[in-house]
Amino acid sequence: MNAVATSGGAQSPRNPSSRGGRGGRRTLARLAAIQALYQLELNTDLAPEAVVKEFAEHRLGREIDGDRYAKADEAFFADLVLGTASDREGLDEALSRSLAQEWPLWRLEAVLRAILRAAAYELLHRPDVPARVAIDEYTSIAHAFFTGKEPALANGVLDRLARSERGAEF
Repeated sequence: MNAVATSGGAQSPRNPSSRGGRGGRRTLARLAAIQALYQLELNTDLAPEAVVKEFAEHRLGREIDGDRYAKADEAFFADLVLGTASDREGLDEALSRSLAQEWPLWRLEAVLRAILRAAAYELLHRPDVPARVAIDEYTSIAHAFFTGKEPALANGVLDRLARSERGAEF
């Protein structure tokens, strides 16, 4: 199994990425970040630093119940979780501008919110990651968690946000 383990009730993806190399390690970091952000949303008493430490010590690249979990880029994972958590209000405002009025962020499922927030963090704070890469990665992650219209919604919202914030890349 190449998935990242869940904790604290975090949902598991259906088909996690198992790609190797640097891209694979970042993909796995993104997937773990979604699970950590989901855990933080459900357990508001947890500190983001504690969740990052728990994942680094007990989940990322570890063996759990006989399954060896793939190694994620731990520094990238920590940046995603801590950065997203610290700028949650700003990210939510940016995402709200990209969502349809009848679908405010609070109406979306918690995992989808985590996906959108982490992607928004990359789009707004990680210029080293091309916007199209961030959109593709998080749309793929949405496909790993959802079978309905959520991946298309994520793709549309992230495309609008990227064109608004990083239009020169398009």
